[in-house]
Amino acid sequence: MLKLSFFLRTTIIKHISNPSEFKNQLLQWSQQFREVVYLDSNYYPEKYATYDAVIAIDAFTSVKTDYHNAFEDLKQYQQLTKDWLFGYLSYDLKNDVENLKSANYDGLEFPDLYFFQPKKLFLIKENTIEIQYLHFCDDEIETDFEEIRECSVFSIQSTEIEIKQRISKEEYIEKVKKMLGYIHRGDIYEANFCMEFYAENAQINPLDVFQELNKISNPPFAVFLKNHQHYLLSASPERYLKKIGTKIISQPIKGTSKRFEDTTLDNQSKDDLRKNPKEQSENIMIVDLVRNDLAHTAQKGSVHVEELCGIYTFKQVHQMISTIISEIAPSTSPIEVIKTTFPMGSMTGAPKISAMQIIEELEVTKRGLYSGAVGYFSPTGDFDFNVVIRSILYNSKNQYLSFSVGSAITALSVPENEYEECHLKARAMRKVLGE
Repeated sequence: MLKLSFFLRTTIIKHISNPSEFKNQLLQWSQQFREVVYLDSNYYPEKYATYDAVIAIDAFTSVKTDYHNAFEDLKQYQQLTKDWLFGYLSYDLKNDVENLKSANYDGLEFPDLYFFQPKKLFLIKENTIEIQYLHFCDDEIETDFEEIRECSVFSIQSTEIEIKQRISKEEYIEKVKKMLGYIHRGDIYEANFCMEFYAENAQINPLDVFQELNKISNPPFAVFLKNHQHYLLSASPERYLKKIGTKIISQPIKGTSKRFEDTTLDNQSKDDLRKNPKEQSENIMIVDLVRNDLAHTAQKGSVHVEELCGIYTFKQVHQMISTIISEIAPSTSPIEVIKTTFPMGSMTGAPKISAMQIIEELEVTKRGLYSGAVGYFSPTGDFDFNVVIRSILYNSKNQYLSFSVGSAITALSVPENEYEECHLKARAMRKVLGE
């Protein structure tokens, strides 16, 4: 056991023989606290992974706000604490960046931005766990560790819930046709159009639902987030943005195809995705948008595409992913990098502002945290954020449950096919909710 002391935190490094079991025990133990953010890579072979899993527990300080001046508030908070911060950025922070609005229905009522400085932090890599506690509570490390190791993992059966679709298939097709009209007129090239599934009077055990969703999806950016009565249960496959020193990494996903149990059919589906001109055009348009976004803070000539239209396989689907990187000056604020790229291009469209205006007109639900981002800042100003997709959002106070899915609409889109893609992406969420 190694014990280290830094400015704010005491760090202890321990060996764990069974990381998977320990992660489950840690999650179960964390449920006694009001604030929890758990991030799990599920050991996915992802080039830029730093940790296998991270969990931040119990807020010492926090910032919570609507979109007004949100990025400036976050910048001041991050500069003041100079510590680990965990939390989220909702899609509706677009209204802080541009002259936009969010007037659609919101059943979830999450704050637009929330970050907290955790008292207790656990960083897992292979068979090593790094435990970091703020100094005033570091006398609890050993007691907590023993409690975690003795914690029993148990399940609570959730009640039956009725999932409803916010817009019908006919309404969806009409809206996509209207979006295609904007595209053919030249207002936009591409836009991500989303639809909501929801349940009222829903009583679930959030941890059970998350663990089941994570088990059937095994994504590289899984999240369990609890902020008192607000929960995010996410099986996201997509990274939004990561900062390592002066290097910035963006990995947008655009392009989806089905998985098949039959190996021949599955390989054919993957090959069809690789060669599909519609999916390629979706991805390349967003790559161009991300390159432009990163250029706002990049050092001259440093933006380049590391991988274009790579095909990656997940439990539920095959995806097309590109990687774009840049270098920033050491003096550049990490918040500025996020502000000038947010919301992510994969969930908006191109040109970005026009796409967001049309999205607001045609969608009927406020996106909120869906298609926002969850992640963390390190004490040195590095960060890593996912894209909130393939996710269930839940307000336990008003018992409102929601998950949304979307697809990219381009000039080559067939509305009926886009509708089917949405239902393909919704499959995992429906399954874990008993549908």
